[in-house]
Amino acid sequence: MSTAPPPLPTADHERRLHPWSWLFVLILQLRQYLLPLVALLVFGQRGDRDPLWAQLGPLIVIVVLVLASVLQYLSYRYRIGEDGISIRSGVFSRNRREIPFARIHNVVVHQNLLHRLFGVAELRLESAGGNRPEAEMRVLRLDEALALEQRVRHRGPAPPQVDAARTDDGAPPPLPETEERHLLLRMTTREVVKLGLLSNRGWVMVAAALAALVQVVPRRSMDAFVEQGGRQAFGYASGLQPGIGGLLLLAAALLIVGWLALRALSVLLALLRYYGFELSEQQRRLTVSSGLLSKVRSSVALRRIQAWTLSETLLQRWAGRRQLRIDSAASQGTEDNQQRGLRELAPLATPQACDALVRHLLPQVQWPPAQWQPVPLRGSWRLCLTSLWLTPVLAAGLTWRWGYLGLLVLAWVPVALWTARLQMARIGWHLDGQHVALRGGWWRRWWRWAELDKLQALRLSRSPLDRLLGTSSVWLDTAGARGDVALCLRYLPQAQAAEVLETLGAALARRKLRW
Repeated sequence: MSTAPPPLPTADHERRLHPWSWLFVLILQLRQYLLPLVALLVFGQRGDRDPLWAQLGPLIVIVVLVLASVLQYLSYRYRIGEDGISIRSGVFSRNRREIPFARIHNVVVHQNLLHRLFGVAELRLESAGGNRPEAEMRVLRLDEALALEQRVRHRGPAPPQVDAARTDDGAPPPLPETEERHLLLRMTTREVVKLGLLSNRGWVMVAAALAALVQVVPRRSMDAFVEQGGRQAFGYASGLQPGIGGLLLLAAALLIVGWLALRALSVLLALLRYYGFELSEQQRRLTVSSGLLSKVRSSVALRRIQAWTLSETLLQRWAGRRQLRIDSAASQGTEDNQQRGLRELAPLATPQACDALVRHLLPQVQWPPAQWQPVPLRGSWRLCLTSLWLTPVLAAGLTWRWGYLGLLVLAWVPVALWTARLQMARIGWHLDGQHVALRGGWWRRWWRWAELDKLQALRLSRSPLDRLLGTSSVWLDTAGARGDVALCLRYLPQAQAAEVLETLGAALARRKLRW
């Protein structure tokens, strides 16, 4: 059944969130306190001698969380004006935030299964810097959330009426026919599965679960479980009497099964996050929508992008794939916020597709650069300095314990020197009148660049090793560029680094900062 969305409230009309907003706030709070509550219920009981308050503790906590969620819903008000949004919140400490639309850099519309069941969505508005979003609206009706997203996108009085026909799965309504939308990238299910096979998301998930388990479960219970499990496994293996060869085969089989299970988990996580991934452009604003169970729709203005990163792991290089990420001038707070924000323009694509996407979005930038400036290979040993001093120490300890066999560890030194030289040979940089770019990595290769109009500050630094080798590093600062790789031209000869710093300083003085 198709219904038109209600118009957004006028400037003199103050509204509350959706009536079920308190329920979603409660669920979020319960997720934060779930592990402590479970630990209190399972490990905090000592028998009939427990006082009554200890047995009713979890129930009291839940009641308090319910009351806090209801009070938060009752105290939250928002008013949408012509140029911004005003938000009042707080029970005991009253807060009022005035957020101009022009200051909002990123808009995220998030829907999980429960959101889709109630026909609502969570809306988050992010601005430059800041560790937290400017506003987190949990929750709005889906059509209201999308209408507010369009208001931010247009920076105008009121968005045109959209046909908010909501399908059974809660999919966003189509955009108006008057707005031209260009689809830049769509990932098929096969590509998403390939992304899972080429990633290590399963390892990360298991490691995080083990870390949380160690923090919650008491030490004695964990030690008893490991000891009892080890005894049972050793007894079972001894009963089979497989011999040394059989034990090796059994261990290899367990490793293969574990590796396959982790790969299957990685594929499942990739499907949950990237299923239906689409990157589109509309009025110089990029929008990404993806998700299987929990759907996320995030958008950011193209001018807000501060830095770009191309990367490929060894497995991705063998498969002929790369990843394209961006850093925008928006909040870079928690890891959950980073995952929901628009950071990946191409989670997995061919090198040709990534380069074509960059050339389309940055037509003024020549990509890839015609020539990379190398850095001197002299002093490449600095990249393996830890191995150079740690390996002899380890070899000395092993030789003292097991004799001359411990000297075999020293064979790692030439390997470390060789890999360090390969890494240094991969380092390069490029500078022209539009952007500055750098590359590096040997096992995991990466390319990173930023437009000169996005640079805010420059810094020349020299470490003791730099003074010894006659080199310097030029650090570049932008608003919000906090990627895995720093924007830094490393290991340049001192005279060349000073020349680059002077060139960039003159370019920044002539240009107007755009962020």
